[in-house]
Amino acid sequence: MNQTAAYQPGVCNIGPAEIRRRRASGWWGLAIAVVFLGIAFAFGWAAPWRLLVALPVFLSAQGFLQAAFHFCVGFASRGLYNFGDLGGEESVQDAEFRRKDQRKALFISLLAFAIAAVVGVVAYLIPIG
Repeated sequence: MNQTAAYQPGVCNIGPAEIRRRRASGWWGLAIAVVFLGIAFAFGWAAPWRLLVALPVFLSAQGFLQAAFHFCVGFASRGLYNFGDLGGEESVQDAEFRRKDQRKALFISLLAFAIAAVVGVVAYLIPIG
């Protein structure tokens, strides 16, 4: 995806500073997931408990996907966009633009959920012993 410098409904609603923030949350979620799984397997946690890895994986996937798509799910839900400094959000006025943003946000969230579900199920299925 090319670096986008302006708001495009349903395509791009964040600029470089916000993209860095989303990527950082992706790395944090990944680190938490790895530590969680390390502890879970080191202490032999039962398979149902290992499903909980899906929570930080969702956070990670959501962050990385938002960075990759240059699109913030939270901003879309609140009708905002930001291409300037952190905290400089502006409102999306057009109702059709908001609907496009909400559809893109739903797509990103569903994709992150699918990734988290797959990782959770794999963690569940890995035998300990």
